Amino acid sequence: MPELPEVEVVRGGLEEHVVGHEIASVEVRHPRPIRRHLAGSQDFIDQLLGRRVTGARRRGKYLWLPLDSGDGLLAHLGMSGQFLVRPKDAPDETHLRVRFSFADQPALDLRFVDQRMFGGLSISPGGAELPAEIAHIARDPIDPEFDDDAFVAAVRRRRTGVKRALLDQNLISGVGNIYADEALWRARLHYARATDTMRRPDVVRLLAAVREVMGAALLAGGTSFDRLYINVNGESGYFERSLAVYGREAEPCERCGSSIRRDPFMNRSSYTCPRCQPRPRNGRW
Repeated sequence: MPELPEVEVVRGGLEEHVVGHEIASVEVRHPRPIRRHLAGSQDFIDQLLGRRVTGARRRGKYLWLPLDSGDGLLAHLGMSGQFLVRPKDAPDETHLRVRFSFADQPALDLRFVDQRMFGGLSISPGGAELPAEIAHIARDPIDPEFDDDAFVAAVRRRRTGVKRALLDQNLISGVGNIYADEALWRARLHYARATDTMRRPDVVRLLAAVREVMGAALLAGGTSFDRLYINVNGESGYFERSLAVYGREAEPCERCGSSIRRDPFMNRSSYTCPRCQPRPRNGRW
């Protein structure tokens, strides 16, 4: 599942290639990616034709394109969704689901490609500023308006494990399994550390680690373990090469040399260094 850095890379590509252009045609090649637009394919198309894209924005892992109608084209990439900017005469991708063309750049398409079809597109009425469907999602740690003090206080009020808190999109958005493990390693905190036992400096250190790992991933273009995550130009991210713990079971910790440990966690896995991140005696999973 793409996390904040991957989605932000895609948002930047959309901002560069799509913003300011008028939608000339929309082709829905499969209904599933627009299943959340309950009025159906033709209404989806009708609401987009002739509209100009005025921005490319993100809240957590969701993207939306504000339109000059005041509505928003809301998108979630799911596990395998991709926005690709392609020459119009380029061969269709095997899993091409929706195609957009633009009146003022007729040589290019914007294509939504999704192999597993867990992603989706929909029109959010009046959602140019912030779609109502995602207004409940918290700001992310690289948002200039993220409230550090409120986050620190909220974490310390919780009675849960710290990794569960990081994955709670109502508390902090955009952090998924990979970057949670990487940030916890940088902050020397075990994923099961009880949040109500954390001191303010602990949470501040963790938030700084989250921002460090997000910033490094953005510079590397995100993380790509396979060809399912790529940016709008079809390029993979390279942060995978810099991961300290995630996916490195039994490999040496680059800080102390201990073997990285993998534990089951919420139907996924957590990776820790047993020496740098000792298991808490009264942890919360």
